[in-house]
Amino acid sequence: MDKMRSMEVFVRVVDAGSLSAAARTLDMSTVMVSKHIVALEKLVGARLLHRTTRSQSLSEIGEQYAEQCRHILHLVQAAETGAQAMRAVPRGTIKLSAPVAFGSQCLAPAMVEYLDRYPEVSLDLELSNRKADVVEEGLDAVVRIGLLKDTSMVARPLRPLHMIICAAPAYLERHGTPLTPADLSRHRCMDAMHWRHDTRWRITHSDDAKPPAPRMRSNNGEALRQAAIAGLGVVLQAEVMLADDVARGRLVPILRDYWPAPRPMHLVYQRDRQSTPKLASFVEFVVERFGLR
Repeated sequence: MDKMRSMEVFVRVVDAGSLSAAARTLDMSTVMVSKHIVALEKLVGARLLHRTTRSQSLSEIGEQYAEQCRHILHLVQAAETGAQAMRAVPRGTIKLSAPVAFGSQCLAPAMVEYLDRYPEVSLDLELSNRKADVVEEGLDAVVRIGLLKDTSMVARPLRPLHMIICAAPAYLERHGTPLTPADLSRHRCMDAMHWRHDTRWRITHSDDAKPPAPRMRSNNGEALRQAAIAGLGVVLQAEVMLADDVARGRLVPILRDYWPAPRPMHLVYQRDRQSTPKLASFVEFVVERFGLR
């Protein structure tokens, strides 16, 4: 028999004062009520109720067990109530992983509006260029750049990530402006350490497929940005990371005809979590703000 249901019946018998009275409130036969009590007594290995034809009383073990049953049933009810409330309105913590450039420059500032709109939602945002695992790491969603291989997830397309090539005015004044990708072999270039060898400096329309040798590498895009502004060399970086520097004249776009093709970007999450109001509200907001237009 269902253990939780038997606990409910036992507590109702204690409160009602008899098996027959409990049976009436539960819309259950007295025989079935008695079976639930017997099942619990077998489970705990002791008598819970002393019963006669005219009265019943709790045994010492029964008194203690009744209080424990009340506590357990209260916790279960509270958990169910909390779960129902979370399904009614967005509530809880969104656990998200996103690439550093997009996450820091675009997603994080937008979260001010999202969290204001949904005051009962919190956000755990991990910024990393590694490929986070949604299931193993217990994440609600990830922002993924590049072609997707896992078709078991829901993938909502976002605006593609554009990459641009820039250098500081002072650097170009000292070393000249490269006009073709082949010219980069004579310049100081900077690389992201997480780029694979076959995807470094994905320059298009170039007869020379060999990427330039880096003078500086870093696992942090902000470090490369600061080095480029300081005049160290030529940087290939996400447009969202460098847009303000270009607008303010701290960096100058170069080799425009050879910029890499935009890379696809998606918001990825598990199918069975799609109906959660917390996640649904977040997905709706991100797609509304950063989705394809």
